Amino acid sequence: MFTRYEGVAWEERFLPRLTGKQIKELPKEKALVILPIGAVEQHGPHLPVMTDALIGEATLTQALEMLPTDAQVWLLPPIAYGKSNEHLGFPGTVSISASTLQGLVMDIAASLKLSGFGKLLLFNTHGGNVDLLNVVSREIRIAHDMTVFYLSPSSLGGAEGVIDPEELEYGIHGGDYETSIVMAIKPGWVQEQFLVSELPAMGGKKFLTLEGRIRFAWRMADISATGICGDATKATAAKGEIVQMRVTAILAEALAELCEFDIADVRGVAEGTR
Repeated sequence: MFTRYEGVAWEERFLPRLTGKQIKELPKEKALVILPIGAVEQHGPHLPVMTDALIGEATLTQALEMLPTDAQVWLLPPIAYGKSNEHLGFPGTVSISASTLQGLVMDIAASLKLSGFGKLLLFNTHGGNVDLLNVVSREIRIAHDMTVFYLSPSSLGGAEGVIDPEELEYGIHGGDYETSIVMAIKPGWVQEQFLVSELPAMGGKKFLTLEGRIRFAWRMADISATGICGDATKATAAKGEIVQMRVTAILAEALAELCEFDIADVRGVAEGTR
């Protein structure tokens, strides 16, 4: 289970827990600062509206436990709200605009740069933030000469063999994947008597997908009556525990790699010119 503000992540790697003097004196050459970004939005009749933000915090809490003690990885307070306007109209959704989220992340990055940090990870757990944060990552790079990474933990895998392939393709919101994880990290927050299954009617489409290949713009009300896309009736805490165990182990390894990464090493060297 996940308990907020306890453990290594919050006691030893939570940047705002330090004083200004301590932050000034931190070694920063390889230091990586993590900014979690989630959402507060409806997730059907069975999951809390804080599902995305909750999963992000729990995943980082568990992953940071696995890091070597000398790893220079620092956690910022999460941005719980995201660009969730595709869910407006469903009760409980609290959305901020694209411009507000972009401005907030840009301002945070500028402040970190002034404090001497050069590496920032935007750790996102809401699909509606994806396109915007990809743009913002590059804007920060250009404006502040920082090395900026972008990551959604679901992109690391971990659900293969646990979640059905169809669910991995279309269960993008409130289905087996998210429900199983919340059952594992905060079981009392799942209303199991209201578990529901609803998948979009995308069968037979050769090119169109909800995410990837050829996309089409949609609001949740366009593709779902219940507010979910997936089969939450298949969810179990055991599945969620397996997925979290795999994802957090991969994430811990990835964070160590990000600390060592130097963008100057990526630039190609010309073999020769004529």
